[in-house]
Amino acid sequence: MESEIVNLVIDGKAVSVPAGSTILAAAEKAGIEIPNLCFMKELKPYGACGVCVVEVEKCPKLLRACATRVSEGMVVNTQGERALRARRLALELLMGDHDGDCQGPCKLNCPAHTDCQKYVKEIAEGRFADAVSTVMETFPIPASIGRVCPHPCEKACRRRLVEAPISIAQLKYFAADRVRADGNAHKVNVAASTGKKVGIIGGGPAGLTAAFKLAQWGHDVTVYDQMPEMGGMLRYGIPAYRLPKDVLKAEVDAIAALGVTFVNNFKIGRDAEFSKLRGWFDAVIVANGAWKSSGMRVKGEDMDGVWGGIDFLRAVAVGERPDIGERVAVVGGGNTAMDACRTAVRVGAKEVYVVYRRTRAEMPAEDIEIAEAEEEGVKFKFLFAPDEILGTNGKVTGMRLQVMKLGEPDERGRRRPVPVPGKFEEIALDSVIAAIGQRNDPEGFDDLPKTEKGTIAADEGNFATSLNGVFACGDTVNKGAGIAIGAIAQANEAALAVDAFLRGGEYRPVKPIVSERDVTERDFADRPKIARAAMPQRPAAERIRDFDEVNLGLSAEAAMAEAKRCLECGCHDYQDCKLVRYANLLKTDTKRLRGAFHTGFVETELVSIERNQRKCITCNQCVRVCEGIAKKGILGLVGRGFATVVKPEFRDSVAIAGCADCHLCVDNCPTGALRLLAKKA
Repeated sequence: MESEIVNLVIDGKAVSVPAGSTILAAAEKAGIEIPNLCFMKELKPYGACGVCVVEVEKCPKLLRACATRVSEGMVVNTQGERALRARRLALELLMGDHDGDCQGPCKLNCPAHTDCQKYVKEIAEGRFADAVSTVMETFPIPASIGRVCPHPCEKACRRRLVEAPISIAQLKYFAADRVRADGNAHKVNVAASTGKKVGIIGGGPAGLTAAFKLAQWGHDVTVYDQMPEMGGMLRYGIPAYRLPKDVLKAEVDAIAALGVTFVNNFKIGRDAEFSKLRGWFDAVIVANGAWKSSGMRVKGEDMDGVWGGIDFLRAVAVGERPDIGERVAVVGGGNTAMDACRTAVRVGAKEVYVVYRRTRAEMPAEDIEIAEAEEEGVKFKFLFAPDEILGTNGKVTGMRLQVMKLGEPDERGRRRPVPVPGKFEEIALDSVIAAIGQRNDPEGFDDLPKTEKGTIAADEGNFATSLNGVFACGDTVNKGAGIAIGAIAQANEAALAVDAFLRGGEYRPVKPIVSERDVTERDFADRPKIARAAMPQRPAAERIRDFDEVNLGLSAEAAMAEAKRCLECGCHDYQDCKLVRYANLLKTDTKRLRGAFHTGFVETELVSIERNQRKCITCNQCVRVCEGIAKKGILGLVGRGFATVVKPEFRDSVAIAGCADCHLCVDNCPTGALRLLAKKA
């Protein structure tokens, strides 16, 4: 007679379960998770997914844990290499036919992985405070970053395949401005004090973000900065007509309100040696930015009247009015060059040129910045490079320009500028502003390891340096200066690493495995074309007379309408998706076995449910739930072999009504192929 209790061993752990139990049930009792996609306690074992296979001692084949009954003395290994390979293969086959986006391309292409899709949706629904809270899960200065970010999220936005990307950055700062104006500030929860002290050198976007995070987690944070006010390049490198300083100050003050201490006019090497400052804290983050302008390496650039781009912008930011004369040339093609030329107009220059060695098509500056500069009277000299700064008695009088042409593409795909032999042009000038790059200042940080470029060498993952307890992030490390949101991304990782270090552990970032769709314009051919929201602006003739903000901001109605253009690419069920969770657990290659897909379509025949066949992995869970639990039998498998798909069939009005109020299939779908539709008012 079979015993009522069966004793077995799973992963070295003794387990006793009732006779007739499955290996999956026994493992669950032992607190051991065996991945599975098609098992339900309420239904008979099905075993379709093949993900729950395990190894059993003295058994030559792998067994499906959901369908195999336990036996006395059984020894099960759920983590054997053979079982893991089989699970991984099963997941690769499933992911190879799973044509869905786990996360929107906007979020994936934001260096800090801000949940753009979520906050855009919240704005579309008029939930502006929620949208700000979503952004601040990632960083604390949405109104500032929304104004200055070159928005790589928008470059990846799928709406561009319809007519134009969503105005993601503008929506971000609209929500932040609106919430601040309403006095409805985001509530930040601060954990109990850990008793640990963190020093941060640099009060720019990286330092502010790290301080914000670490303060929330209960650490005592002090931020040091060499300038009179916090903000870094946001304060001293971005002109006020793009980022009003009261906007930035309000966001900095909100960080201070968390208990963060700000110490300004403090320079390492002058006010304290770095080694001494280290002794004041349990951990230190160096985020001192890149405050030195790169040189042009041409004859005459040491003359009076030659400025570095960020040096010029910083002088204006602190209230000076540099004597640049009436004729100015700005060398460079990035956003700093655009800031410099437009600032030169505002401080009185009558003729302002931008000299760039490629064509407009290759300029890294934002199109809108170039267009606005042109509106303000700036002239562009494309396919020219500085050859020599001309002058008299050590003062700039002009510049000799080398005529260029475009050659073969470089490593980034841009055609290389090549000099045209013997062709030059001279222009008369009073000043030259070199905006061709910037670099960090190593003064005072001799103890820190450096790269060949002179930047601080830090781990690419957690931004730890070779000095115990010292981390570095932002423009001062590794590859050097980049965009603000990139520095913020590094600061988030560094903050996590510091928090782990203070708690006696180590943080190592893991890039999540996600499914991504390959799409073309044809995939959105049925979408109506809706014009992108136009940002209202002050007219050029008016705005060049001062540094007041150029953009006037979107109205609530315009912002909500713009947000509603979002295609909602990322999956609504990503956080609860078993398929992607197991893919990450087993480090699955989502594209290795990608081939032909099932016929993809999205339909709403299930009345209150949207069914996305592209995401379906044919696990049959919905069919079995509808038949075995809901007792409706509305869903069924249609076709044979690879062409098999799930389809509904309504036989009468009673079945339709019952389906509308059931939703059990949605609750049990492991992939997000089914979505409950919002009830119409």
